Amino acid sequence: MSGIYPCVRVDADFVEVAPHRFSNSVELNITPEQLFQVLGDAEAWPKWAKVITDVRWTSPEPRDVGTTRTVTMRAGIIGNEEFLAWEPYRHMAFRFNECSIRGIAAFAEDYGIVPTTAGCRLTWTLAMSGDAVTSASIRLAAPLMNLTFRWFLRNLRKVTDVRFASVAQ
Repeated sequence: MSGIYPCVRVDADFVEVAPHRFSNSVELNITPEQLFQVLGDAEAWPKWAKVITDVRWTSPEPRDVGTTRTVTMRAGIIGNEEFLAWEPYRHMAFRFNECSIRGIAAFAEDYGIVPTTAGCRLTWTLAMSGDAVTSASIRLAAPLMNLTFRWFLRNLRKVTDVRFASVAQ
C-alpha cells in the first residue's frame, strides 16, 4: 500500500445507480433500536463483517449526517468514511471519501431497517465503481463477493442473537 486516494464523493442515491451493487437482507430477532446499537458499536463490526479489523469513529458524538470514521480491513485496506444518512432505528448510509485502493473510484453502503413482528429486517446494499481493472475484477468476483456479504449477514444474526439473548429471556 502506498497511500490514500480520494474517491468520488457520491450522494446516497449512488447505491441505486452504481455499476456494481450487492443487496441482501436478513431477519433479526432484535428491535431496530438494538440493531442501531450494534451498528454504532465500533467493536461489533469485526465480529460480523470479518473483512473488517478495526473501526474508529473520527467525529465526536452525537452521530449524524457528516459523521466520519476510519475502517481498516484485511490486507491493510483503509477507508475513510462519511455518513450520508443517519436516521436512528431506520436508516444509515455512508461513502468512502478516501481509500487505500487506487482503483476504487466510488464506494457507498446503505443500511435500511424495517420493524417486523419478530424484530427487524436489515437490507444492506453495498455499491461501488472502479477503474477498468478494478471493475473487471469485481465482475469476475461478484458471485463470491455476494456469498461473502450474505455470510456477513448470517454472522450479524449470530452476533445479535448472542448479544441480546439475555434481554429476550
